[in-house]
Amino acid sequence: MNPAETVHKEAHTDEHAIVKPAVKLTPKENRVISFFKDATPMDWEDWRWQLRNRIRTREVLEKIINLTPEEIKGIDGCGDKLTMSIPPYFASLIDPEDPNCPIRLQSVPLGYELETSPEELADPCGEDKNSPVHGLVHRYPDRVLFLVNEMCAMYCRYCTRSRMVGDGNRTLSMQSYEAAFDYIRSNKKVRDVLISGGDPLTLSDRVLEHIIKTLKEIPHVEFVRIGTRIPVTLPQRVTTELVTMLKKYSPIWMSIHFNHPKEITKRVKFACDLLADSGIPMGSQTVLLKGINDKPSVMKKLVHELLKIRVRPYYIYQCDPILGSKHFRTPVSTGIEIIEKLRGHTTGYAVPTYVIDGPGGGGKIPLSPNYVVSRDDEKYTLRNFAGQQFVYYDPK
Repeated sequence: MNPAETVHKEAHTDEHAIVKPAVKLTPKENRVISFFKDATPMDWEDWRWQLRNRIRTREVLEKIINLTPEEIKGIDGCGDKLTMSIPPYFASLIDPEDPNCPIRLQSVPLGYELETSPEELADPCGEDKNSPVHGLVHRYPDRVLFLVNEMCAMYCRYCTRSRMVGDGNRTLSMQSYEAAFDYIRSNKKVRDVLISGGDPLTLSDRVLEHIIKTLKEIPHVEFVRIGTRIPVTLPQRVTTELVTMLKKYSPIWMSIHFNHPKEITKRVKFACDLLADSGIPMGSQTVLLKGINDKPSVMKKLVHELLKIRVRPYYIYQCDPILGSKHFRTPVSTGIEIIEKLRGHTTGYAVPTYVIDGPGGGGKIPLSPNYVVSRDDEKYTLRNFAGQQFVYYDPK
């Protein structure tokens, strides 16, 4: 039985009981753990063990999957761009024989990353120029982005912040957080703080709680969110201790980065159940990626699976033009077509907003199919999802 299928019985009778998954690994997980000497199923469920044993080198990865020449080129050259880091759990989802596996394409470097185009930027969202203090981005009037660390469990190959994650030069300390806290305290228009990184869930519960508690004590901060990919790439990190801590500071919202239905395993469902049952609303921020999720059928499957684990599809992002990203980026028309195939064809809760982050720091710009056929004074001719036309009159 998969670990996400069973929990201790006492959890149903005592609200303070610790809920833990049964530690029985899937065949895919057993295959990967066998490459780690003396590792046990209990180790596999320990998120710190997963972090310590992230796959960082070609020598380890080539034992787990059959590498292609393009992957070897990417792995050997990625240190100049964005290093490789794959938790053993996430590596277990990779098809070892299929170079087009959607998990593999997101996590294993390719030689294409070393090629750049004129339109590509190191900082495509213009975060650095909108950073009043180290680790804080203030672009929108009432909200700030708080980059609390530079580490992720898994380094996504299309990462918007590949210029900074894993480079060891921007790490924040408990002391350096104070400048960010002081800036937020001094700007009473800031009511919303998004805690991101890196990935804030790679921090210890103690450090994360310090950040959240301090923000929650600022009177004008009404809304605190956590941006993370950890529930997808390292669901073992979502422990009862973590969600118990987060619940103390309710409401806490969580934006999670899902890209493909294959990522939604029973183990991920267990982690999301813990979060949802603790009153933490979750939304998904998906990046549109060529060859991974750029087919309407794949995206529809993804948003349906997300709703089943109580994660609301929130955004589809056009892949940012980071350096070496051409092989990931799709035409904008692809994103619009996906929305066209979702809206009206499935429940509204399953339809995210498709956005482009304006290159250079323009912020999120929503794009949608054009449903206005014509406009004449107070009269609108509109079309619906099926192509039928209707006339609506503005009130006079």
